[in-house]
Amino acid sequence: NAPVSLAADAKGTSRDFTPVELTQGKRLFEEHCKNCHVGGTTLPNPLVSLSLKDLQGARPSRDNIASLVAFQRLPMTYDGSEESYWCRQVPENWLTTEQLEYLAAFVLRAAEVAPGWGTETFADSTP
Repeated sequence: NAPVSLAADAKGTSRDFTPVELTQGKRLFEEHCKNCHVGGTTLPNPLVSLSLKDLQGARPSRDNIASLVAFQRLPMTYDGSEESYWCRQVPENWLTTEQLEYLAAFVLRAAEVAPGWGTETFADSTP
């Protein structure tokens, strides 16, 4: 029931998200992302998931709200060298920045606490 603090940007700033905002993010993920990212995996590119390790390893890293929103606005390859066509570009007239922030918060929170998130099997998610 308490708000959850998540990394807001690469500078170390954090932001609190309420359970209602995280639930809205989950709903947006299920409506727009789940077909390619079931359980935090990435079906078009199984080598790169939505696990915290993979989000941190991207260039630029995608382990905070601002970087995930920026990625959704202009998807880049994992190494950041060029635009990616594996993920849909999300313009402001499709989802607002606020909606993308909720979606990003859900992804980051799931990456932190959901058993099996972004792994091929639940056995891969040992703490």
